[in-house]
Amino acid sequence: MQNSEEIWRHVEKKRDDYIGLSDRVWGMPELAYGEHRSVAEHIAQLEKEGFRITKDVAGIPTAVMGEAGEGGPVIAILGEYDALPGLSQEAGLAEPRPVEGQEGKGHGCGHNLLGSAALLAAAAVKDWLAENGIRGRVRYYGCPAEEGGAAKGFMVRDGAFKDVDIAISWHPAPLSGVNDAVSLANTRIDFTFTGRSSHAAAAPELGRSALDAVELMNVGVNYMREHMPSHARVHYAYLDAGGIAPNVVQGSAKVRYLIRAADLNELNALVARVRKIADGAALMTETAVATKVVSAVSNLMGNTPLEQAMYDNFQRLGPPQFDEEDRAFAEEIRKTLNDDDIAAAFRRAGVPVDRNKPLADFIVPLHSRGRGGVGSTDVGDVSWVVPTVQARGATYAIGTPGHSWQLTAQGKSGIAHKGLLHVAKVMAGTAVDALQDPSLIEKAKADLAARTAATPYVCPLPADVQPPIQAMSKGV
Repeated sequence: MQNSEEIWRHVEKKRDDYIGLSDRVWGMPELAYGEHRSVAEHIAQLEKEGFRITKDVAGIPTAVMGEAGEGGPVIAILGEYDALPGLSQEAGLAEPRPVEGQEGKGHGCGHNLLGSAALLAAAAVKDWLAENGIRGRVRYYGCPAEEGGAAKGFMVRDGAFKDVDIAISWHPAPLSGVNDAVSLANTRIDFTFTGRSSHAAAAPELGRSALDAVELMNVGVNYMREHMPSHARVHYAYLDAGGIAPNVVQGSAKVRYLIRAADLNELNALVARVRKIADGAALMTETAVATKVVSAVSNLMGNTPLEQAMYDNFQRLGPPQFDEEDRAFAEEIRKTLNDDDIAAAFRRAGVPVDRNKPLADFIVPLHSRGRGGVGSTDVGDVSWVVPTVQARGATYAIGTPGHSWQLTAQGKSGIAHKGLLHVAKVMAGTAVDALQDPSLIEKAKADLAARTAATPYVCPLPADVQPPIQAMSKGV
């Protein structure tokens, strides 16, 4: 498109502000629904840019929306800024060293970059609209709690995206390219077993162990694993094992299950089976079981016209321009990895393995369809109601595992900063293409309508489930 270099210049003009934003958010890692300082930084930047601001989107204190422009189509650019527990790490150091005072939290998934690049892209589009007198609106959605909190699902359910024409997002990655719209639908459910406490030696026959029930449930689910789809996943964690005294029959115990499947229909069937196993465990132990859905997200819905438009932007821009200092640091990080880590990064992207490349100097071909593990994201729910496209932006050494101290260590590096600017240009360019070419939006909407015709969107969050703001912000 003829305006590519123009929109790239708007991104470059703002580079220092948004690199600074990403570094500040990196330094204040906050968990799902507790991102109060991070969202304050984003709100301050929105105010500086002159966006019209809506706070507490969907009743969530750490969700924000900023809008600029008038009339025309609405382009949403989605950002995130939540961190992860247990991944505190000193920046720029290729050995494990937690940062004192960060309580173990760290940006081990690069969300400090994700929100900053998305807001940078939105700000550049805002300036381009004003400079060219074009009707259209750009919105930045600051979305909390992607890591297990399903905030975008609550925002979709509340109607936050009901008048959006297309949505654009990205995620930090080792390689650059259009994200294949493949993810797993999932839900988190707490199973609380209630039995009867008693003296474990003097009167064990009077007790009914809730811990026994949890363990029997886990055994039952483990036997189920052989008889479920190979791409499905079931994980669990004890929230309450019933206490620390072995001479007391545990009268209560709680376990959280995370259940993943290829789509919502498959997920619902799998959840029903897990619930039956829990009921069976309660029956065997003469305990009672209660369940509570904590969160749920849909699988991603692709969009061919938008994916092609974004890929065209990648092709026009080319790969990030890393320098020798970046490559040297990437090599230091790779010394902490193994060959399997490095090979897996290429295979997941569907490109040939090249162990001599510490950083991505190429664009992953469109629809490369890599192989390997698949995760989940609450962007999935947005993609069911709005035509959505996501980029992958090269911001760390090839082979770096996600959710690792190594990724946190690279979060303020030259690699991360160059990748942030690069993907902001791609997102801004894709937005400008849509604003210039109404037929792209029409095609994107038609594509989504065709994909959802047989299975319209049904929010996987039960109507009575609300964002677990207090519990999640405390890291529960």
